[in-house]
Amino acid sequence: MEKPIYSFEVFPPKPTSPVESVAGAFEELAALKPDFISVTYGAGGGVNGGRLTCELAARLKNEYGVKPVAHLPCISYTKEEIAAVLEEFKAHGITDILALRGDKSPERPEKDDFRYASDLIDFIRSRGDFHILGACYPETHPEARSSTDDLRHLKEKVDKGASHLISQLFFDNETFYQFREKCELIGIDVPIEAGIMPVVNAAQINRMVSLCGASLPRKFTAMMQRFSHSPEAMRDAGIAYAVDQIVDLAANGVDGIHLYTMNNPYVAKRITEAVSGVLGRK
Repeated sequence: MEKPIYSFEVFPPKPTSPVESVAGAFEELAALKPDFISVTYGAGGGVNGGRLTCELAARLKNEYGVKPVAHLPCISYTKEEIAAVLEEFKAHGITDILALRGDKSPERPEKDDFRYASDLIDFIRSRGDFHILGACYPETHPEARSSTDDLRHLKEKVDKGASHLISQLFFDNETFYQFREKCELIGIDVPIEAGIMPVVNAAQINRMVSLCGASLPRKFTAMMQRFSHSPEAMRDAGIAYAVDQIVDLAANGVDGIHLYTMNNPYVAKRITEAVSGVLGRK
């Protein structure tokens, strides 16, 4: 049996901060030897956001020897803007792209060129030889009309060329297992990495849950209520919860683990050390 994929997500600094402000964290994360590191789209958006993502992805590849995956949202961009970003990626040898619809934002009005990630996947395939990844929602996209409709759109993304899926964060593994079974039933047969978010403070979880709608099992809420008064206790409990999730996922044959690191090497290192054995990485 092949060992599960193990990967990280990182994000660029704010436009007002220098790239060097995250370089140290990226170097420490790369030293943990994940299979790849995905880089979210630069804050502020536009072609400049793509350049920042590209710069950091190229740095991961050329300086730290880690395969990068560049995030690319589409709902607020024209075909010309996306084409320019793809050319930038291509020029820097970035060939792995996570194709996303992207979040709706009043600061970046929606354009008419791309309505769904599947539209972007079509466009990327027409622009060169890229490896395309897609996102999925074990608990259904918050804007989907139904879970059935959400799965239909996911199948469309795979049929159009997404050969690898990364899930949104979740805190109840049973939710992921049920989702995986539904994917199998409709013929989605690409690797599905489980997105794991180590929660190390209460503000972090409140923001993330409001964005993606993840449900909170009793075990998780009890942990938050018990330890939220102490930053150190909350951090350690959040790490332990994530480790427990990963061990259970590995025991149940998960294709991979995608760790949302929040650019925190300390947390990623502790989790990596704890799960290396069960993921077959020692």
